[in-house]
Amino acid sequence: MPSATAIRLEIERALEYCFPAVLTPAPRTIREVAPTGIAAVDALLVGGLPVGAISEITGPESSGRTSIALAYVAQRTAEGRVCAWVDGNDAFDPESAAANGVALRQLLWVRCRDAAGSAKLKAWPKPWTCLDQALRATDLLLQAGGFAAIVLDLGATAREYGNRIPDATWSRFRQAADRARCSLMVLGKAAYARSSAALALECSRANAGTTGGTVLRGLEFAVRLGRERFTPVEIGTRKPPASTWSAHAAWEAERRA
Repeated sequence: MPSATAIRLEIERALEYCFPAVLTPAPRTIREVAPTGIAAVDALLVGGLPVGAISEITGPESSGRTSIALAYVAQRTAEGRVCAWVDGNDAFDPESAAANGVALRQLLWVRCRDAAGSAKLKAWPKPWTCLDQALRATDLLLQAGGFAAIVLDLGATAREYGNRIPDATWSRFRQAADRARCSLMVLGKAAYARSSAALALECSRANAGTTGGTVLRGLEFAVRLGRERFTPVEIGTRKPPASTWSAHAAWEAERRA
């Protein structure tokens, strides 16, 4: 009695001109990544953030989530690529971005604010007004294409509002990011994209460096890999579960500026 392997090979030979390797599983592909520019984070991710996918960076305020996004955007704009920052709460600081190396000429800043003059928007609570603007702007930018990275900053959005974003919205963002080969980074207090995100990073503040007990010299952050759907390296390579990094360089650059 022929073995299962022999039967499979026989079927594949019969169908090789129509359906090559019809029963052979597709080889595992390596997902394209781009470095964040932070050595500790890139080591944790074995290269950087995935391209053409959603990456969620979560944590409380002053946990380092915005610094990671700024470092990544700085890397992409330094390559001459165009990026976008969808500011869901009008909290983006261009001076801090420039101090972190972001080329502002290569960055589109979308400011989401309450439109007091619109009777239609007045019917919605203020947090939903800004959130709706941010989601619509992100959708338009992803569909338009041409952006290497888009940051959807929902860091100041309350969890109860972020959790109400429909799964269908995140699924549409995931497909659009894949088509446009765009890295969509979602910053928030919690994970809102859930299964639509290819990567989830959990940030927290570790220590604050001071001089003389009163002068702040920098911050040390801890980052942990919460979820990763695609492995960017060979199977079997082990990565550290968490890592720490310091923002001293960013503070020094801002001080010199």
